[in-house]
Amino acid sequence: MSPARSGRAFFIQRGLLQRGMTLRLATWNINSVRLRIDQVARFVAERAPDVLVLQEIKCTTDQFPRGAFEEMGLPHLRVAGQKGWHGVAIASRLPLEDSDTFQVCKLGHARCVSARVAGIDVQNFYIPAGGDVPDRALNPKFDHKMDFYEQLTAIVAKQDKARPLVMAGDFNIAPGEGDVFNHRYMSKIVSHTPIEVETLNRLQATGGFADVLRDRFPEPQKLASWWSYRAADFRKSNRGLRLDHIWTSPGLTSAVVKDTARIHDDVREWDRPSDHAPVTVDLDV
Repeated sequence: MSPARSGRAFFIQRGLLQRGMTLRLATWNINSVRLRIDQVARFVAERAPDVLVLQEIKCTTDQFPRGAFEEMGLPHLRVAGQKGWHGVAIASRLPLEDSDTFQVCKLGHARCVSARVAGIDVQNFYIPAGGDVPDRALNPKFDHKMDFYEQLTAIVAKQDKARPLVMAGDFNIAPGEGDVFNHRYMSKIVSHTPIEVETLNRLQATGGFADVLRDRFPEPQKLASWWSYRAADFRKSNRGLRLDHIWTSPGLTSAVVKDTARIHDDVREWDRPSDHAPVTVDLDV
């Protein structure tokens, strides 16, 4: 960690972050927070996020390892847990205020959580994967996914675009040709089918959101944040998808610090990793 970064973290921990400083936000599908709590601690120590949004925590709210996050310097928490599956959380160095969560899961799963931090509304989502068949009539899981997006788009349409808003998490759609290892093949596979891509693009356009990763790394550059466990060497197989996203509203996009958005794909190399890598961006607040 650079001296400047370390010094900033010190001031944040002391609750002294002032306007004009930088906030680092990270999103990570952790695939069981209790199983990988040591990896979370390592990531926090090495990459110093100020706000960490997690998906697939796979524990109930009362089982969430709050003490470990306090030790990491992320004591402020919002957790929506569920036994065995799903679950999302926000952990922050800075105090969190309540925010109206965009609750759009018709099945009542713990897939949405939100908080306001440093004046920014952070909405964290674990959007359904959608099963294997991209047909709403034949596949209830796919219908659930599409319904989730439709409800979310309807809510976003009512929001003030000038409000500083982050939409982050595992969206379970890789939208661009550069977000998949093989566009022609993946166009038939759930996560990159035309109807999904159109649905995601409609949500983004409705809110006027900026995709911070693509703004830094335009197409056709290949990007991926998820790799299947089926490959012993994920880099060698090179069959990744960009499923994890950070979007900023028009009222926040100007605060994105240039050239800071990145995928920490090296974390996928750690021992017993999540199949997802963290994504971060820095914001001037």
